[in-house]
Amino acid sequence: MYSPTVHHLDCAPMQPVGGPPLVAHCLLVSTGSSLVLVDTGLGVADVMDPRRLGALFRKTVRPTLDLSYTAVHQIRALGYDPRDVQDIVVTHLDLDHAGGLADFPDARVHVMADEYRAAMRRETRLEASRYVTAQWAHGPRWVVHDTADSDWHGFAAARVVRSPDILMVPLPGHTRGHCAVAVQQPSRWLLHAGDAYFFHGEMDLRRQRCPRALTLHQRMVADNHAERLTQLERLRELRREDPRLIRIFSSHDAQEFDRLSEEERMGRRRGALRRPIGRSGF
Repeated sequence: MYSPTVHHLDCAPMQPVGGPPLVAHCLLVSTGSSLVLVDTGLGVADVMDPRRLGALFRKTVRPTLDLSYTAVHQIRALGYDPRDVQDIVVTHLDLDHAGGLADFPDARVHVMADEYRAAMRRETRLEASRYVTAQWAHGPRWVVHDTADSDWHGFAAARVVRSPDILMVPLPGHTRGHCAVAVQQPSRWLLHAGDAYFFHGEMDLRRQRCPRALTLHQRMVADNHAERLTQLERLRELRREDPRLIRIFSSHDAQEFDRLSEEERMGRRRGALRRPIGRSGF
């Protein structure tokens, strides 16, 4: 199996009113033959025309609107060609997760069927406010996953890519078709839990905690708050199994993002030190 290179990208730093700083944690996975992007954060068009994000989002969440944070710019800065992003896997289609879809117009966009239907129909007042249809007005190459074809640690899952395995793990509650995304690494799994929770303290196995502002926000924006809490407890049980085997993190927790980014940097540094230096010794 090819050992993937995984980059952690913050594609929309945010400073909500009354809450801690947040990130838009996206993953760039190099499979050897192509690139896979997990979530996109905000995109170039969102930065260039913030009005499409809505005044409420801008005033309460206060995103950093800077082109350098967009996924397409960060991918170029890493030395990759954005045209090599062949697949985008979205945890859900909220505006701070799907804003960059248009920056990769030729990519296949993988989404759970319930999420696709919710975003296209926008039947409730909450869904009408959370989904920005302009973000997919370019006509993405949707790949809608209607069934789970795999079992992943007791969770139903839909496989997106093989070698390395990348799977979509349905975790409804935050939205109708919300999912986590599991990425296989040689010695562990990364589980991008999307918006299943917002704060690392919610996953504490001894004493769960979360800033009041984030607790209220999660309740307010949940499609089904009770179901979200059920899925969160399932994630805690998964963490109890073996936290070394499965690394769980959410979309918006800045502390988790900083730790994983530092691990990524340290891993690259160790890899560089292990490379042969050649006969000359230089």
